Amino acid sequence: MALLLGFLLLLLLELCGNTLSLGSRSSTKGTEVLELELPATNYETKDSYKAGPIGGLFQIVHIFLRVVQPNDFPEDILRKILQKKFDLSTDYEKPENVVLTLKIIYYEIGVIICAVLGLLFVILMPLVGFCFGLCRCCNKCGGEMHQRQKKNGPFLRKCFAVSLLVISIFISIGIIYGFVANHHLRAQIEKTRKLADSNFRDLRTLLNGAPAEISYILSQYTTTKEKAFSDLDNVKSLLGGGIHEQLRPKVIPALDDIKAMAEAIKETKEALLNVNNTLKELKKSSAQLNTSLSDVKRDLEQSLNDPMCSAPPVATTCNNIRTSLSQLDDNTNMDQLPSLDKPIDKINDILQTNLSSLVQQGYKSFNDIPEMVKNQTTDIISDVKSTLNSIGSDIESIGEQIPIQDQLSNFMGYINDTETYIHRNLPTLEEYDSYRWLGGLVVCCLLTLVVIFYYLGLLCGTCGYDRNATPTRRGCVSNTGGIFLMVGAGVSFLICWILMTIVVLTFVVGANVEKLLCEPYQNRKLFQVLDTPYLLNENWKHYLSGMVFNKPDINLTFEQVYSDCKENKGIYATLKLENSYNISEHLNIQEHAGNISNDFQNMKVNIDNIVLLDEAGRKNLMDFSFSGIDAINYNIYLAELSKTPTKANLLSFADDLEVKANHLPQGSLKQSLKNNAQTIRTIHRSEVIPLEQSMKYGKARSSVYQSIKELQQKSSGLGMKVTNTLSSLDSAQDFLTTRISSVIVEESQKYGNTIVGYFERYLQWVKISITDKIAACKPVATALDSAVDVFLCSYIIDPMNLFWFGIGKATVFLLPALIFAVKLAKYYRRMDSEDVYEDIL
Repeated sequence: MALLLGFLLLLLLELCGNTLSLGSRSSTKGTEVLELELPATNYETKDSYKAGPIGGLFQIVHIFLRVVQPNDFPEDILRKILQKKFDLSTDYEKPENVVLTLKIIYYEIGVIICAVLGLLFVILMPLVGFCFGLCRCCNKCGGEMHQRQKKNGPFLRKCFAVSLLVISIFISIGIIYGFVANHHLRAQIEKTRKLADSNFRDLRTLLNGAPAEISYILSQYTTTKEKAFSDLDNVKSLLGGGIHEQLRPKVIPALDDIKAMAEAIKETKEALLNVNNTLKELKKSSAQLNTSLSDVKRDLEQSLNDPMCSAPPVATTCNNIRTSLSQLDDNTNMDQLPSLDKPIDKINDILQTNLSSLVQQGYKSFNDIPEMVKNQTTDIISDVKSTLNSIGSDIESIGEQIPIQDQLSNFMGYINDTETYIHRNLPTLEEYDSYRWLGGLVVCCLLTLVVIFYYLGLLCGTCGYDRNATPTRRGCVSNTGGIFLMVGAGVSFLICWILMTIVVLTFVVGANVEKLLCEPYQNRKLFQVLDTPYLLNENWKHYLSGMVFNKPDINLTFEQVYSDCKENKGIYATLKLENSYNISEHLNIQEHAGNISNDFQNMKVNIDNIVLLDEAGRKNLMDFSFSGIDAINYNIYLAELSKTPTKANLLSFADDLEVKANHLPQGSLKQSLKNNAQTIRTIHRSEVIPLEQSMKYGKARSSVYQSIKELQQKSSGLGMKVTNTLSSLDSAQDFLTTRISSVIVEESQKYGNTIVGYFERYLQWVKISITDKIAACKPVATALDSAVDVFLCSYIIDPMNLFWFGIGKATVFLLPALIFAVKLAKYYRRMDSEDVYEDIL
């Protein structure tokens, strides 16, 4: 135990010194795309121990010890002893030593009382046994083989038998505790080698892994640099694209408006040409219709001059027809509609300037911003890359300056020597434990022998007892039972004092180790005692910081170190090594990040020659607004086109004419009128219907009426539209002139912060990893737990305490057992003489 504790303390102190040379890193937020993570280290030793089913028996012993020793951990007493303020050999008469002695006695009063009772048992039992033997040899103390008749004899026999049986059961339980504890202790000792090997492997993993972890952390700079280089190579899309996107919401809508206006000019020309050509066709069609109607009208007038129209019945019909001939006149006056040639000529003049091409030049000039940024930042990007390469060289040099590998390799030899020593002495420990196990087995077997005698005595005596037999005539079986009981009592006298001696010794040791070491270790009060200022060295306030840094004023405590190692924190943070080697000074974030920031602050990007639309384009728009398109009287066209081509429906007129002709007698007049009716139908079908479809009553997209309506809508407010477009253009151009510099600065800062953020995040990760993760000392805390809590307390003290608890319990019950055995044997053994017995049952 002392060897393991010393080894772990040296390990802790050695790690303190060995990690004084750890380097540092800086902190800042990085971008989310960089995922830096130190590979996890897996250790095989469990950080907790469970005793299993036997743990319940251990808890019973702990409860007993809390009853025997209910006092709190004597921190003050232990502090004074460690400070050597208590020395009875020289100053035992000093009042403070007397008081301290009384405090120790008060704390140990329960153990002392139990030990004294045990010693009295050890001293008195042999004497009592010797006297008891002499007394019986003199036929005293129940040695006389004569049993007197008593009325309550059967009742006493039964009481003695039941009492002995119950006590024997209690003794058996104690013996079982002893066997279980003895076997468990041996089994746990056999696990010691495996436990030690596991801890040594974890410690080697810790020591060997720290340099590899540092190398891994430093190597991650390459990943960070590659990410930064990738962003630097993409300055066109990242910085230039960022500037472009900032300006886009203001510039693109203006250019889109101009582009739409250019398209509107072309569409207006096409609409005008379409309307003008359609109007010319309509005029021709209208003239043709007028001619056709005039010819029909003339033919009808000639037919009505027939002599038959003079006759009274026919004359009325002819007069009606003659009166209706006015319905065959043309209803439109297309020739009066003004021509659209002049507006078309103006649009053609406007289209001499290719406004669409000018807008595309504006788009191109604006979209060339990322390329301009790339061309203008070539030198700056090269300087930033050089700075990043130099930072990489600095980090590599810092890695070379960390001498942790040499320090840990030296300590590795100490671990190897310690492991060799333990492996060399473990066989001796196991050999001694085999002797101990054999001794414990003998002790348990002796008690087992005694209780077997009692069980055999009870069995033979009870089964062989004949209530009708007199004491001198008892059977052999009953007599054998009585002999067994007396043998058990005799063996009890012979061995109980030896057993009690073993119990007292193991009790004193086990109880004090449990109360003074195991319990305070588990609740960490032991660490609080060790952390008492000026305790272990009267010149050092904090002993651990004095050992590590030779600076005893630094608040470095055993409890804090153990707790941090238990939480698997790094040695750097656990031992507060920044007091000896400040990593932040060697990996200064502001210094390295400032170098990169300075390069970006020197970045100059000039974008001041962007013209969205030149003067020719502006003049083109103004000419369009003054083209007179919006001044055309579209209502004249719409009103004329809304008319029907004829005053009357020709089909109705023809049907009416044919009906009237049918009422006339056969002749040339009738036939002429029918022919004219058919001609009128033909004119309607071939001339009127196409004309109506072209004017208004056809499909919406082919109707000249609809075309003029759309043209009217497009030209409506043309001047205001052009004015708004130019105003939007001026606003966008002004935005480029006044804000582009601030946008460039803003985006340059974002871009620079992104690049710097990679390294700030990396340096911060390096700092966190070195201070909190590298050489995470959980194996040290686990090894300390393995030595104290597992090996000493769980493997040895708990089963040892259970052993003395069970054996002590059995030994104590031997005293009442032998009394009842001696009393009961009188009722089972065959007597030499007897009273005159009568049946009193």
